[in-house]
Amino acid sequence: MATNLAIDPDLLERAVAVSGERSKTAAVTRALKEFVARREQRRLVELFGRLEWDPGYDHKRERSRS
Repeated sequence: MATNLAIDPDLLERAVAVSGERSKTAAVTRALKEFVARREQRRLVELFGRLEWDPGYDHKRERSRS
């Protein structure tokens, strides 16, 4: 899908340079993927201390076939 965006040219060139990507499109795609991944990680970090763990749970026993 073609999309026209007004992106600061200096910022875009820096993104291409630091990303190691060969094209502007690839650099923007990589930047967006990293942005989404960081936001998703932040949501996971917010769960720390909120989930209850069963100390008696044995994950190895659950894999047993007998």
